[in-house]
Amino acid sequence: MNLIVPFLQYDFMLRALLAFVVLAVLAAAIGPFVALRDLEFVSDGLVHAVFPGLAIGALALGRDGALPGAIIAGAIAAAVLTLTATRVRQADAPVAVVLTTAFSIGVIAVSASGFPGQLELLLFGQMFAIRPAQLWSIAIVASVAVVAMIVTRRGQLYRAFDPEGARAAGFRPVATDLVLNMSLAVAVVAGSQVLGNLLVLALLIIPAASARNFGAGIIGMVVLSGVFTLVAGWAGLAVAFDVSVGRGVNLSPSGAVVGAFVAIYAASLIIGAVRRAGLHRLRRGSAS
Repeated sequence: MNLIVPFLQYDFMLRALLAFVVLAVLAAAIGPFVALRDLEFVSDGLVHAVFPGLAIGALALGRDGALPGAIIAGAIAAAVLTLTATRVRQADAPVAVVLTTAFSIGVIAVSASGFPGQLELLLFGQMFAIRPAQLWSIAIVASVAVVAMIVTRRGQLYRAFDPEGARAAGFRPVATDLVLNMSLAVAVVAGSQVLGNLLVLALLIIPAASARNFGAGIIGMVVLSGVFTLVAGWAGLAVAFDVSVGRGVNLSPSGAVVGAFVAIYAASLIIGAVRRAGLHRLRRGSAS
């Protein structure tokens, strides 16, 4: 299996890899805050909330309509989830309602269209069919979320580590949370164009969770989240190309990328456990 030549030889492979460069920056900017604030379930809710926008936009305007439709759906869902969380102590139930309702709307829209095959494309993506214009759209959308997170980074850090201190320092919790949730929604929209709606959750959770298992601080989590995303994208694309083209077995590139994410996470668990055991032995030796 060649890990380099396909990306130099085929434009569609290079475009897919460039898409993962964009997603790596996005994962680095947002993923650590998802991990630090335990927003995995909120992320799942936004993933499902974006689906009807993808479906209705694609059905109404064709493939080019999926992106604006998803942006509208994601923005509405992010606003609803943020405002709900400020009024409800346990936000899991509202998130679950948004999750199931939105996803069912998307499924109904696709089913009623008479083109149920479109459902598979929306759920699992078309990584090998990314067009130049689509790549630019993904980059522009992702840059909005990255800039928003950079501008509000101090408030986001306060909210992650000291929520009460954030208010005392003059940061508005609702505004800070809204920026994060909107950025999350944008990340879902951009990631869905590459990985598909069903698997994009891996992008938001696994890289940062893997970095956290290594015991990385916030800067380390940012750097490692980006690196892990790029490595998983590169490895998954190379494996999918080799298996599909070289061996004649149809392997989903999105599935291969998520498999690479899972392998990285498993390695982080093992290395993290070894690291903690070593630190424990070191402390015991120092105490004795």
